Amino acid sequence: MKNIAVIGAGTMGNGIAHTFAQSGFTVKLIDVSEKSLDKGIATIASNLDRMVSKGTITEADKLKTISNIITYTDIKDGVVGVDLVVEAATENIELKLNIFKQLNDACSHDTILATNTSSISITQIGGVVSHPERVIGMHFMNPVPIMKLVEIIRGYNTSDEVTKIIMDLSVKLGKIPTEVNDYPGFVANRILMPMINESIETLFNGVAGVYEIDTVMKLGMAHPMGPLQLADFIGLDVCLAILNVMHDGFKNPKYAPCPLLVNMVRAGKLGVKSGEGFYDYSESRKAEKVAKQFLSK
Repeated sequence: MKNIAVIGAGTMGNGIAHTFAQSGFTVKLIDVSEKSLDKGIATIASNLDRMVSKGTITEADKLKTISNIITYTDIKDGVVGVDLVVEAATENIELKLNIFKQLNDACSHDTILATNTSSISITQIGGVVSHPERVIGMHFMNPVPIMKLVEIIRGYNTSDEVTKIIMDLSVKLGKIPTEVNDYPGFVANRILMPMINESIETLFNGVAGVYEIDTVMKLGMAHPMGPLQLADFIGLDVCLAILNVMHDGFKNPKYAPCPLLVNMVRAGKLGVKSGEGFYDYSESRKAEKVAKQFLSK
């Protein structure tokens, strides 16, 4: 397995492409937007430059990694001859199902089809292809080149052979794969998102402020970043989408998103990527300044 296609050049997609390319794989990075592809390649180059400056890799390693990536704007062209496709498009079920229908038509029947979804059913995605035993979840963590965990999610029909191939492949990438079964939110987000949602509820109910909530969790629970800062980093729209999937999947009110989260997403306050969430990122991408609406009156 040497030829990989990655669909989506956003934060997760370019991180996945970077990781495979740095490990010596030929990567076809696919996105409908040429602008997104250019931005994705620029991000990869910037991240590689940072690694060079830290002495983690050499300049030659950087150039080799970049040369391993080819960009495409058409799925049909991009998946020719690949052994594995990793879909990393927006966390939207209709979009993902449409992509996998296209992959079913464009790929050979022995091509493994993986999705980087953080919450959507692998079984449901596999239901739109003719050989669902080859569909599996590869849930990478952000930032992909740094984070070691890959959540490997087996759909109802995913074969033992495909699972072993992807587990072994993840190890070759320098990752630590962990196999889980296909239920809403899997393991990572089933535990993480209720914590983030409860943190937002705590803020919404006036128990404490943004900085105070994050400080308690960092200093008291040894979390590297507070839950509100982490929500901003993930993207509040992504958090909302995952909570909605779990709320719909389990029909349990404990997964219902906090009204404050819903309103912030409606207002376009999505966190780091929009410049404001629970923190203000207009001057720095670090969570150093609490957003104006959450400052004490």
